[in-house]
Amino acid sequence: MITDDHNTRSLTVSTAAAAAPTATLADRPRTSLARVFAVELVDDLRGVVREPTALFFSIVMPVGFFVLFVSMFGRQNSGMLATFGTFGVLAVTLMNPGMGVAKDRERGWLRAKQVSAVPLWVTLAAKVVASFPYAVGVLVAMAGAAAATGSLTVTPWQLVRLAAVLVLGSFPFALLGLAIGFQASTNAAAAILNAILMPSAIFSGLWMPLEFLPSFFGHVAPFLPPYHLAQLALAQIGPGAVLSHALVLLGMTAVTGGLAGLSYRFARP
Repeated sequence: MITDDHNTRSLTVSTAAAAAPTATLADRPRTSLARVFAVELVDDLRGVVREPTALFFSIVMPVGFFVLFVSMFGRQNSGMLATFGTFGVLAVTLMNPGMGVAKDRERGWLRAKQVSAVPLWVTLAAKVVASFPYAVGVLVAMAGAAAATGSLTVTPWQLVRLAAVLVLGSFPFALLGLAIGFQASTNAAAAILNAILMPSAIFSGLWMPLEFLPSFFGHVAPFLPPYHLAQLALAQIGPGAVLSHALVLLGMTAVTGGLAGLSYRFARP
């Protein structure tokens, strides 16, 4: 659990880096903002490990599910790393930024940063970027589990491409998490985000291929953004369309970006 002392120290260091001295900020704005961003980023990276709820739902659970499913179906489905990897990356990037903002808002730290010299966009960007290393770690853990069960069929270069596409493609989902975090409590945000992630993962074929599920799932999947990210992921390890799915995610970025902006404007105290 992140302590108040920890947050106080982070806010103090961040504010000092942004505000002192004023002339330095004017002369070297990029350097100062980079220092502030680095402080915020380190704080958020540590925060994931110190928050048991986020650690379990966004890291432990996806890897555990993958180990279970790959041991049963891995040899029959070479694309499982791409689809389950999509679920794992989304579990991190959807959950962690939203829960982090909700926690900051509940404790008053978000309001404190709003009136401090720290630009709020730096704080929010740090929360999103801090989720990326954990997302890559989840994907690497899944690849290790696939290798251990003899079902890893991707090359190292394909794995790199897969990680890059999933991390970049998860950005609109992180914005959605922020939008919810501005309005809900930490526990409520976790419940809402899980209620979004779990059904959409099932209906998008992230846990089991759509061919193994009733035809109804296949009719619903194209209307769900996780399905399009999964298709982009599959295209990195085999043939598949890219442009149409990328356009859907770009459209989602515009929508969730607008929602995050509105949610921040009317954020609950």
